[in-house]
Amino acid sequence: MKAMILAAGLGERMKPLTLHTPKPLLKVAGKHLIEYSIESLVSAGITDIVINYAHLGEQFPKALGSGDKYGANISYSSEDDGPLETAGGIINALPLLGDEAFIIVNGDIWCDYPFEKLVQNQKAYESSLCHLVLVSNPEHNEHGDFALDAGALSEQGEIKCTYSGIGVFHPQLFSGLDVQTMRLKPLLQKAIDLNKATGEIYTGDWSDIGTVERLNDLSNRLSC
Repeated sequence: MKAMILAAGLGERMKPLTLHTPKPLLKVAGKHLIEYSIESLVSAGITDIVINYAHLGEQFPKALGSGDKYGANISYSSEDDGPLETAGGIINALPLLGDEAFIIVNGDIWCDYPFEKLVQNQKAYESSLCHLVLVSNPEHNEHGDFALDAGALSEQGEIKCTYSGIGVFHPQLFSGLDVQTMRLKPLLQKAIDLNKATGEIYTGDWSDIGTVERLNDLSNRLSC
């Protein structure tokens, strides 16, 4: 099973730190933020990893190399003309991801999610177009994104949770789409309408590093 780490964002809310360093390469307790995701994927047996980049993208191969030092095989998907948004970035990288379902991880999160669970349940995702890992709503997204109804993803529901930035996606979700700037939400809505979107709730440790304050908080926690 392959994985893709989304790392092409501009990190606008993290300026001035991201003026010279892409957000996933910012240091957290002595490591680049993205390294925590790489190491977690590798420890779960997921060693073929694609990383997309745009902003200051040349820094990624310099910092991470081919992945040998992590026990991984890292390929890079460049978005030379600027970030393509989430869906556009995935479409651009499809030739590197193959024909089977793959894992997507946002490059600006930290979590202790057990990725081996996604590998073990891979067969269960064959009949769906996407499977999202949801978490409890943080302060910056208090209304949530999606609800679950017997494991099926829904935009309607009394209790909504937040999309964690971790999911399993089938290439068919992007079938017939050209490389273009495109958000992921409309495709998720399509999968929901087709009853081919599932999800789960994760209650472990998860952080969306969207501000300098959250970056510092995570660094302090991991340094203890």
